[in-house]
Amino acid sequence: MNTSSTGSERSFRIGKIRKLTLLAALAACIAGCTVIDRTPETRLDPLAGWVLLPMANHTETPQAGLRAEAIIETLLRSAGLMQLERYPASLDAESLFDPAERKTQEKAFAWAKTRKARYAVSGSIDEWRYKVGVDGEPAVGMAVSVTDLDTGAVVYSAAGGKTGWSREALSAVAQKLARELLSGVRPAR
Repeated sequence: MNTSSTGSERSFRIGKIRKLTLLAALAACIAGCTVIDRTPETRLDPLAGWVLLPMANHTETPQAGLRAEAIIETLLRSAGLMQLERYPASLDAESLFDPAERKTQEKAFAWAKTRKARYAVSGSIDEWRYKVGVDGEPAVGMAVSVTDLDTGAVVYSAAGGKTGWSREALSAVAQKLARELLSGVRPAR
């Protein structure tokens, strides 16, 4: 009887070890789906003028920058930045066949200064696609920075990449990544 008690304890331990191993593997898998590097959190005046500049599209996906801008604009407004003005579409060079270039970024910063804005949000999209393969996971890579237009200094920057599950929308993965990238921008109270 003592041997069966030891055998059931051993089975219990093995089962517990298997469950813990499975949980650790799952946690590693989830953690491996997002990579983010950012500067320390910064507190900025939410009542100052803010402008959202065009996102440079470094992908093969047409208008990925415009899609990311829409997500970032919504996230910034939901964080309390109501004095946010978006770069006019008529001045944005990104179209289906003519991606935005460095000159567009320079023009956008010049435009931002004429708006008497204090902060400019800009960035780039480096990946915006569904991966090729059986699962076709959505994958997004982007960088975001906030520039103090009075000094020209970048006061916050973050870059990251995120993949989702095969049934997840690309825009949902992009929104999650953008939220994580912008989490270091806090309104000063």
